[in-house]
Amino acid sequence: MTSQDLYDFAPLARVLLTGAIIALGPIVWIWWRHRGATPLKRLQVLAVLTLFLSFDLVMFGAFTRLTDSGLGCPDWPGCYGNASPIGAHAEISAAQAAMPTGPVTHGKAWVEMIHRYLATAVGGLIIVLTASAWLQRKRGGSQPISPWWPTATLVWVLIQGAFGALTVTMKLFPAIVTLHLLGGTVLLMLLTVQATRHTQFADNLGLVPVPRLLRGLVAVTALLVFAQVTLGGWVSTNYAVLACTSFPMCNGAWWPAMNFDGFQIWRPLGFLADGSHISYEALVAIHYMHRLFAYLVIAALLWLGWMLHTVPLLRQQRRWLIGLTLLQFATGLSNVVLDWPMLAAVLHTGGAAAIMVVLTWIWCTAGAEPARSAAS
Repeated sequence: MTSQDLYDFAPLARVLLTGAIIALGPIVWIWWRHRGATPLKRLQVLAVLTLFLSFDLVMFGAFTRLTDSGLGCPDWPGCYGNASPIGAHAEISAAQAAMPTGPVTHGKAWVEMIHRYLATAVGGLIIVLTASAWLQRKRGGSQPISPWWPTATLVWVLIQGAFGALTVTMKLFPAIVTLHLLGGTVLLMLLTVQATRHTQFADNLGLVPVPRLLRGLVAVTALLVFAQVTLGGWVSTNYAVLACTSFPMCNGAWWPAMNFDGFQIWRPLGFLADGSHISYEALVAIHYMHRLFAYLVIAALLWLGWMLHTVPLLRQQRRWLIGLTLLQFATGLSNVVLDWPMLAAVLHTGGAAAIMVVLTWIWCTAGAEPARSAAS
C-alpha cells in the first residue's frame, strides 16, 4: 500500500486539537471560579454552560446556513485537506476567482471552519460532562440524574457530527441538512434535562405539582413545535423562504398555486427525485404549509402560556414561553415582508430552539399533582 492510499488524519487531528483548546477555556473557568465548590456543584455549572454554548452553536449553525457557507470548505473535516483556511489559501482563491459569489470564498470558508471548531469544542465539553458524571457515581456521591443521560448525549453529538459531515459531502442534501437541524434541537433538549435536574438538586427544589391535563398539554405542544421546526428546516434547506412574498396571503391568494412534489424527501437540492428541477409552485407549497401550521402552533403555545397562569411556581417559564412565541411570530413575519433579513432569519431559528428548551424545562420542572383523597 502506497502513502497515497492512506487517509490523511492530520486535518482531523488538528481540528480536534483546536476544538479541545477552545473547550479548555470554559473548563478552566469553571474550575477556577468554583474551585472551593463540591464536585456536584461544578458538574451543575458545567451542564448549564454546555447547554448555553450548544445553543450558541445552533445559532452559529443557522448563520452558517443562511450565509451559504455550508460548502465554504467543500471537504470534511478540514478545508482542502488543511486544518484551516490559512493552509487552503491558494485553493480558496482559485475557487473564488472562478466564481466570486459562489459557495467557496475566504469569508465563507472561515465561517464554515469556525462552526466546525465550535462543534468540536461542544463535543469536548460533553465528553468532560460524561466523564465527570461517571466519576461522581464511582465516588458513591449522590446524583440528581443518571450518568447515562450525558452518555446518551455524547452518543447523540457523535451522530450529529456525522450528519454535519454528510451535510458537506452530500452537497447540502435537503433531508440531511434538515436532520442536522433537528439533531441540534434534540441535543439542546437532552442538555436541558440535565441542566434542569442539576439545578433542582443544587438549589434543593422539588417538582412543581401540575394537573395531569396541563402536563399533557405541554407534551402535545412540544410535539407540535418539533413538527413545525421540521417544516421550518425544510423551508430553509430548500431556500423557499421567499416563495411567498406577502402576508397574510401568499402571492395575492389565500390558496396559491402549489405543487406538493416539493415534499419528496430523498432528493438533491434544487431537484426532484426524477432528476427534474423543482418548480416554483413546489417551493410555494413548502413555504405555505409551514405558514399554515404555524397558526396552529402559535395558538397552542399561547393557550399553554395562558393555562400556566394556574401554576404560580412556573411564572418564569410562562413569561419566557409567551415572550419567545411573540418573538417567533415577529421574526417569521419579518422574513417575508422585509425580504429575509439576516438578523431576523437567525433569530427565527434561535427562537424555535429556545421554545423547545423552555418546553423541556417546563416538562422537567412539572410533577404530577397529588391525588386528592376520597374524604376531601
